[in-house]
Amino acid sequence: MTTSADQLQAWMIGGLDGRADDHAALLRALVPLLRAFYRRRVRGDGDDIEDLVQETLIAVHTRRATYDRDRPFSAWLFAIARYKMIDHFRRVRRLVPMDGLEDTLLAEDFAAAVDARMDLSDLLKTLPPKQAAVIQATRVEGRSIAETAEAAGLGESDVKISVHRGLKALFARVQGGRS
Repeated sequence: MTTSADQLQAWMIGGLDGRADDHAALLRALVPLLRAFYRRRVRGDGDDIEDLVQETLIAVHTRRATYDRDRPFSAWLFAIARYKMIDHFRRVRRLVPMDGLEDTLLAEDFAAAVDARMDLSDLLKTLPPKQAAVIQATRVEGRSIAETAEAAGLGESDVKISVHRGLKALFARVQGGRS
């Protein structure tokens, strides 16, 4: 089961307000999200991914005072994760991959949308439920097409088409506010 962006933000704010249980719940919930994020982007052994997850959790903890409660938590989190990944690529002398929806959502020119409190969770709510579910499973949680198809009782082609159409619709919304 995945944790919603609203729940993550609530735990973050609770942690900022001094509730240690909320802060601990946030850090536990971030582990699978960050693993999926890095697994899709970082080629290497599992140790690299685990190191990146730990570095990101430490950054979330140590830099939590910089979080603006009025902005989406997920944008703040994935900006940190992206910078940690770029630092990793620089250390191992690899080019930084810049394709994919998350990179578009985290680009500098996406600040206006972030200011409008539009995060990935809100965007997914604008899609038909099947498209949102398969994008969540494949692109956010890092599941394979086969795993997603089996879990949803769909064919792999149906999952691929739904992901493609959903991402196309999301990209259009982010780029120009089109439906």
